[in-house]
Amino acid sequence: MDSNFIVSARKYRPMTFESVIGQSHITDTLKNAISRGQLAHAYLFCGPRGVGKTTCARIFAKTINCLNPTTEGDACGECESCRSFNEGRSFSIHELDAASNNSVENIRDLTDQVRVPPQVGQYSVYIIDEVHMLSQAAFNAFLKTLEEPPHHAIFILATTEKHKIIPTILSRCQIYDFNRIRIEDTVSYLKYIAGKEGVAYDDESLHLIARKADGGMRDALSMFDKAVSFCGGTLSFKEVAATLNVLDYDTYFGITQHILAGDYKSALLLFDDVLKKGFSGQTFMSGLASHFRDLLMCKDPSTLPLLETTGSVLERYKQQSAVCDVPFLFAGISLLGALDGGFRTATNQRLHVELGLMKLCGLEQKKSPDVTAPTLPPLIKEGIPAPQQAPQSAPQHSAAQPVAPQQTSQPSVAPQAPVAPQAMANPQPNVATQPTQPSVTAAPQSVAPTQPSAAPAPRSVSSMQSSAAPTPRKSLFGGGSIAAIMNGTAPQAGDEEPTITYYDPETESKITAGREEFMSKLAAQFPRLSYALKGMKVSGHTISATVMTDMLREDILRHSPEITTILQRTCGIEGGIVLDINVTKEKASALPIKTEDKVKYLTKENPELLNLIKELDLNIE
Repeated sequence: MDSNFIVSARKYRPMTFESVIGQSHITDTLKNAISRGQLAHAYLFCGPRGVGKTTCARIFAKTINCLNPTTEGDACGECESCRSFNEGRSFSIHELDAASNNSVENIRDLTDQVRVPPQVGQYSVYIIDEVHMLSQAAFNAFLKTLEEPPHHAIFILATTEKHKIIPTILSRCQIYDFNRIRIEDTVSYLKYIAGKEGVAYDDESLHLIARKADGGMRDALSMFDKAVSFCGGTLSFKEVAATLNVLDYDTYFGITQHILAGDYKSALLLFDDVLKKGFSGQTFMSGLASHFRDLLMCKDPSTLPLLETTGSVLERYKQQSAVCDVPFLFAGISLLGALDGGFRTATNQRLHVELGLMKLCGLEQKKSPDVTAPTLPPLIKEGIPAPQQAPQSAPQHSAAQPVAPQQTSQPSVAPQAPVAPQAMANPQPNVATQPTQPSVTAAPQSVAPTQPSAAPAPRSVSSMQSSAAPTPRKSLFGGGSIAAIMNGTAPQAGDEEPTITYYDPETESKITAGREEFMSKLAAQFPRLSYALKGMKVSGHTISATVMTDMLREDILRHSPEITTILQRTCGIEGGIVLDINVTKEKASALPIKTEDKVKYLTKENPELLNLIKELDLNIE
């Protein structure tokens, strides 16, 4: 066992500006300031954790006190000032942890120490880390010293939360914002360290470490040490993924393949395996959304550089993205985002994710030509709007040739006469062989006055359906077929296609019988929506309700799949349920309070009152 082991974050800590990774805009500015002698008395280094803030502060402090700087502007590392800094015995560079020294007394001790000039070098540099942890009183006590320090004193403040620092401190400092380190830069530095340590690796494992680090080099080096401890001298992708407790690419490629095939059973089984490994549903959904995003980036060569991966994994992304449509990826990302937003508030989080997976599996079903709804009752003919039911005593006739009401060529058909399913399946021979006659939906515009009363023309099944169809109603899902609604592929809002409507008395009776149980279960999961649907009306497969606000209607729209699922399970219904939600036009009238408002209200209700006020010259106060 090596007792002198040093973690990589300390062992390979940069010692010069050139060795700092991913912060060239900071290092170049500091080097130029040193070469030109334009040093400020206070600096503020802010940015995410582990990106080099304290490291750059140390290099800067070491360089400005170097007695023999190089031509490139770096410290020589050989003079007394550099050696004392490297050995940790420098009295010219001071580091203070504001997290544990955040009181007024600590700041007063610091201001007393500032008056002492440096023993070696030109400047006394004070590096205050996590400066946002100072108390309000400590900040106020530090203001005067920070604004007008001695000429030999330079302050470097470092923080990860700049928004917590008071504006009076910010205005006294030069602010440098550090960026997150790119994945490419992190991978390049990890390869350098692996070569120094004699560790074999594959590109996928280093990319996984870099992505997990999320732009922090210190986190990446810590994960690298952990992976080396687990894997030994060779890093493999699967072992690194197991060590870092992240889902590997195979999981997301496999689940996407099941979704594309519409195989929700295999998708649910794969999700169960993910849960057995100890991952949360939210982690799974977040990773799947990122996977869909990466597939979308592969669809166009211009966005391909945004995919931060290489090698065989990149080729797998290209192959799978080739079989994914852009609308499907957009819909999947949108659905996963909505699921992630409602995950924490879901009562049954596992069911919440499983329902989302089933919806994803239904996104691609619209491409299949054999998608039908065999369990639904017979449908009214789609695409033909119901005729306007005019009064029988006043039919339309030509103005030039008036005709008596009884002289019509088409008989009136009662809209209450539904067509039996058997009649639709097995039409009578004499009906099927009749020549085509004008449908009742196209009423004649004129009738010759000498034409005798015509016998009722034979009518086809389709014409009977058209005449018996009630007026189509726009459902919550917009236009489109019920099969499309069930599969989650209903057209967007504003689509003018007619909605399929049908009437099933058996389904209506089931919903009516199980109404109380349905409302109680709905109240347990969606209390506010259950109150809004309390006055719902049932007509066949259609549930209509009126709500007070557009926001409430949008909430019902967002949760409509869950509502219909509860209704189907409670009442034992097979087939789609259509929600027809309208917003009431009535608004609660608020009585005026102010005098001028009362006058406006009364004169609006009775305009004659305004004339009376003018005639009597009344002064209403």
